[in-house]
Amino acid sequence: MRILTLLLFFFTLTSQAQTAITIKVKDAGSNAPLPFATIESNGKSFITDVDGKLALDKPGKTITISYTGYGEQKFSPEKGKRFYTIKLQPYTEELKEVVVNASNPANEIIGRAIRRKPMNDPQQKLESFRYKTYDRLIVTANPDSISGKIDSVFTYERAGRVFQKIDSSGFKFKKIIDKQHLYQTEKVSEFKFNKEQGLKEDVLATRMAGFKKPLYEFIGLKLQSYSVYSNKIDLFETKYAGPLAYDALQYYNYSILDTVLVDNRSTYMVYFVPKRNSKKKLKGLLYIDRNNYGVAKAVLRVKNMLDITSTHYFTFEEGQQLWFPDKKTLQIVKGNNKEDIKILGETIKFDAVTNDKRKKESSDYVYLLSESSNFEKEFNIPLTIRRTAVAIEIRDEATNRPEEYWNKFRTDTLDARSHKTYIALDSIVAKDNWEQRIILGRKIVNGYLPVGAFDIDLRQIAKYNNYEGFRLGIGGITNDRFLEIFRLSGYGAYGTKDGQFKYSFGGALRLGNFSNSWVGVSYTDDVKEIGSTSFATDKRVFKIYDPRPINISTFYNHQTWMGYIETKIIPKTESMWQVTRSRIDPKFDYTYAPNGDPFTVFHLTTASVALQWNPFSDFMQTPIGRLETEKRFPKFAIQYTQSVAGLLDSDFTFGKLDFRAEFEQKYLNGQKTAALIQTGIAVGNTPLTHLYSTSPNNLDKDGVLERITLAGKNSFETMYFNEFFSSQYMMVQLKHGLTRFTIFRALKLSPMLVTRFAWGNMEKKEEHIGLQYNTLEKGYYESGLEFNEIFKGLGLSAFYRYGPYHLPYFDRNISVKVSFVLNLF
Repeated sequence: MRILTLLLFFFTLTSQAQTAITIKVKDAGSNAPLPFATIESNGKSFITDVDGKLALDKPGKTITISYTGYGEQKFSPEKGKRFYTIKLQPYTEELKEVVVNASNPANEIIGRAIRRKPMNDPQQKLESFRYKTYDRLIVTANPDSISGKIDSVFTYERAGRVFQKIDSSGFKFKKIIDKQHLYQTEKVSEFKFNKEQGLKEDVLATRMAGFKKPLYEFIGLKLQSYSVYSNKIDLFETKYAGPLAYDALQYYNYSILDTVLVDNRSTYMVYFVPKRNSKKKLKGLLYIDRNNYGVAKAVLRVKNMLDITSTHYFTFEEGQQLWFPDKKTLQIVKGNNKEDIKILGETIKFDAVTNDKRKKESSDYVYLLSESSNFEKEFNIPLTIRRTAVAIEIRDEATNRPEEYWNKFRTDTLDARSHKTYIALDSIVAKDNWEQRIILGRKIVNGYLPVGAFDIDLRQIAKYNNYEGFRLGIGGITNDRFLEIFRLSGYGAYGTKDGQFKYSFGGALRLGNFSNSWVGVSYTDDVKEIGSTSFATDKRVFKIYDPRPINISTFYNHQTWMGYIETKIIPKTESMWQVTRSRIDPKFDYTYAPNGDPFTVFHLTTASVALQWNPFSDFMQTPIGRLETEKRFPKFAIQYTQSVAGLLDSDFTFGKLDFRAEFEQKYLNGQKTAALIQTGIAVGNTPLTHLYSTSPNNLDKDGVLERITLAGKNSFETMYFNEFFSSQYMMVQLKHGLTRFTIFRALKLSPMLVTRFAWGNMEKKEEHIGLQYNTLEKGYYESGLEFNEIFKGLGLSAFYRYGPYHLPYFDRNISVKVSFVLNLF
């Protein structure tokens, strides 16, 4: 009996496999695919995808294909034939719905959907909600699509076809895919929302094949938008105009394809396409409820370098009279592009399709699929969200969940391929030590090379400037292998030109994990550029070279004891609180004489607080620290320093207030505008070493070619070193980046229009004796053009100086610089 049952089971599968067919619907005139065409079979309606394709497992005897604006067509499947291309004839009259005008009913429907967003968007209508999500991402291929044959490779010469080698790549690939997926991750999260505190994701469990600890940066990636109602839609870290944005009718044409039932409610099926041709082409389908004009389903599609399809499913919650998200899927397959496409750094790689007629390779069948399902939904309940400063919080125990915990949340148990994926990748990653390689990569990006319990500081190995010459040294900081709550740091360096040894050492104790609070002390004997402005909270950026200091020759020596507290306890901020005692020795011809009392060496005791505030950014809290997952602007930095005369033999009393605001706006066409405003004011007896020079970066040499050096990031390229000093100043910089374009394959241009302005004032200039300089009361102007990353990271910039401080000789106002950008990923 069991054998008979098994035979019947296999017979059923065989019958289904034999009758399954694939239909592709096209325009008879243009041969272009007709997306979202309606196919009726066995009394049921089906919709083709954006490429006009549909696979039918059990086709009826008669199949009907229809599309708005085209004549209906019927056909009967033939025995043994699996693929059908159906070409529909358009009506004689053009379909007017795709043209934006007052009579277009699709525009009226979308207009109502936009106006009713406050009543249909869960984040606008509901006071609060909570639900859990199970998310699974795999990189895989369908084994049935791969032939797995061993092929012979030939070359063609005058003598004819010559055998070269055996190609078994397809055979090997099919063997792997039959057993396992190429990659796999899982995540369980709880989403909480209330109107006062916003939305937060708590990651309850996370698992990445091959890794004991997940790549937290990957968890923070925005693969697809949370809501289809957003003004901008995210698809794989790229933003597009939202089809339901308040200005959506300016960007898209809409047409009604059909009316269909979703969750037993009648909906309009509305197709949207972009009005203008651009590389960022988002098209798709919106199912709009005919009664309340909420979104019942959405399909978003981009087909360019990658073929990306994001589908949002909703269920109608009767109690709330609202369509609420039920699940989402994201599928990424190969698109049309001449270059390789890297996804998630080097983790996943697609070789792009370049020719439809070429022989398909194994990578042609690879796709990425992400599926998330929502459950345990609750609405309008009393809900308090803790730690709202972070949008995503990953609990410490989230990375160590047992299999029993996962099974509680999985919608389906893992199949054999999924189980073998974890086993196989755990083995491969452990064998090749990939986890340690990634940790090493993280450290190197931040400028450290880990060696046991010590991270070597790569910045200290070699530098150059006009005062020290080549500065050679070594330094570093202890890591978690030493202690998690205590660290030691230090460096030593020697200047080949000044012949002096510099050093620093210190230690710190961690007070809080979530706030990443540390209290520490240090001692430093080193040199520093005069008139430089730095914020204590600025992130430590690793540069193989630092272009500005190369040409600087005016430094001062400082011997400084410092006690400090650094913390992120204030929401969306980083802060540094310091008390210092310093001996200052200028290494240039300078005497400071406040009230006629001269000083060539002086002592300062200061207290300072620095605060970096990014109020609009999203942050993720992980067991290894806090990460900024989505950078939004504006960003602000503020720093106040107070020196007190007489305290620990301090010579002067003065106060300094520094402020910086950064703005950036990215446009959907790929262009970008950035602005920087920075200002500072020093009040009291402030020596020149601690005043402002507004970042000059030009050599005082004759001839444009003699002054060619490396460009800085935000420096004044036409301003000469030590030309201006100020006790109060303001600097404004505006940049506008045009869309990157290709001259030929290896030469790409990213034009950047730049203009800079500075104003300054110097009080009691006569008290600063020795160094000759000018002041900025009339306002300083320069503008220019940057071409960054022209070839292999190299670029070129040219700037012109104009306005009140325009110099008599024309060429002295011109600056030409070389730039270099190193992309580590």
